[in-house]
Amino acid sequence: MEADLSITSLILGASLLVKLVMLALLSASVASWSLVIRKRRALLDAMRTAKGFEDQFWSAEDLTALFNRISQQRHPSDGLQRIFEAGFKEFARLRKKDGIAPEMILEGSQRAMRIAVSRELEDLEANLPMLATVGSVSPYIGLFGTVWGIMNSFRGLSSAHQATLAMVAPGISEALVATAMGLFAAIPAVIFFNRFSSEIDRLTTRYEIFAEEFAAILQRQVHS
Repeated sequence: MEADLSITSLILGASLLVKLVMLALLSASVASWSLVIRKRRALLDAMRTAKGFEDQFWSAEDLTALFNRISQQRHPSDGLQRIFEAGFKEFARLRKKDGIAPEMILEGSQRAMRIAVSRELEDLEANLPMLATVGSVSPYIGLFGTVWGIMNSFRGLSSAHQATLAMVAPGISEALVATAMGLFAAIPAVIFFNRFSSEIDRLTTRYEIFAEEFAAILQRQVHS
């Protein structure tokens, strides 16, 4: 009678520890894919709204009116809006005070924008280390399940009078499923971690360039 080596039968026939390993890897895979979907949507929204605000910013004739319109929003939806609001708000606050040098006004506005950029970067990178953890740890968890399953298979041979490959094939096969599941969880996590990190770097660079360009505009205004 041939042993049933289908994936389902191998999983159901695995030892308790190997089943727990597979369950942990499946949970990690589901959690990472959930994060991938949410992070993908968030980054696409951030890129779209950044482009929309840049068009709005460069077409605006009066930055004060643009600031007042943004300030009326309870929670600005775009990172560039928050950076602009932070820089212009500090610029207007310092400019109202007497005896402050133009360089100090500009420096205060730039500092406010740097803080805003840092906060945007922190939001963009939220939960991203989870993908790196899943990508780096999952193969080792799967390998642990595989080693444990193979140990059980060879331990069962100690009581057999005649060892054959057919006797250990099911145990080894079910153990290797753990390695496959570890790779299944790790590979997408690594791919999307690298992709999201690259997109976040580009988006952060976009924010920093906008802050520098806005600072140049403020510099002309503070000396006017």
